[in-house]
Amino acid sequence: MQYTARQTDNHVRRRTLAARLRVDLTGWAFLAPFLAAYGLFVLWPMIDGLRISFYNWSLLGTSHFVGLENYSNALKDSLFWTDVGHTLKFTVESTIPLVVLGFIMAMLANQKLPAQWLFRLAFFAPYVLPVSIMYLIWNWLFSADYGLLNSWLSTLGLPTLGWLTDEGVAMTSIVIATIWWTVGFNFVLYLAGLQDIPQELYDAAMIDGAGPWAVLRTITIPLLQRTTTLIVVLQVLASLKLFDQSYLLGNYNGGPNGSTQSAIEYIYQTGFVSYRLGYAAAMSYLFFLVILVIAVVQFVVLNRGRVES
Repeated sequence: MQYTARQTDNHVRRRTLAARLRVDLTGWAFLAPFLAAYGLFVLWPMIDGLRISFYNWSLLGTSHFVGLENYSNALKDSLFWTDVGHTLKFTVESTIPLVVLGFIMAMLANQKLPAQWLFRLAFFAPYVLPVSIMYLIWNWLFSADYGLLNSWLSTLGLPTLGWLTDEGVAMTSIVIATIWWTVGFNFVLYLAGLQDIPQELYDAAMIDGAGPWAVLRTITIPLLQRTTTLIVVLQVLASLKLFDQSYLLGNYNGGPNGSTQSAIEYIYQTGFVSYRLGYAAAMSYLFFLVILVIAVVQFVVLNRGRVES
């Protein structure tokens, strides 16, 4: 009898292991296409790019090993670090208004108003536009000769601005265009977070006599902390990848005196205009380290604030 029970137990165990194996194999089968594409188009280019960064590599097909020379030159390249500074400046100037405006727009769209869907559509619509359309719209608005913004300034009796030609204003102009273009993404995330807050909490606060500002301070903002953390992280990373709008609105040459040229734009110019792929790859990995440091600091600060709260 004991032998039969042991056989039954072993049989059940084998069947359980076989069932788990089938589930695991099915899961890996579904993951295989993604893993293959990820390895082919993400991991391999990263590994090959790191290899190229140790060579004096040209698009013309010539190359020879130079070791750490590309990295040494990049560390001493003042223009590269100036453009990194432009990117950081853009990140700081764009992240705060994009987060704050996204929150305000979500609060407005979450109210029970007539034609509420129209507000949501209007707030989100610019985000789905391709960068080329955004460029055409804002290049016209910023035009010094016939642009709508300078026309308004003239009507008000104010001095006109060289929105894309004045070194002191060009980066701010790109920030303004970027806010209009991308704030819809943060708006949607905040709106989803607001709709996830139970209405019972607001009803209880109203019964207790809490005013709108008290409700906002004690209920809405604290319960949106995780959403805000996610938005800030995504926004900083997106802003550090500045290229499209600065390249187009900067007239393909970094704007007036290179004041709007981003780090990625300089890397692109070095690799695909000057044909110095090895040097461009080295700068790419140095800029990756900058982004990594910022991400780690951001993660530590945000999580410390969450623990303290």
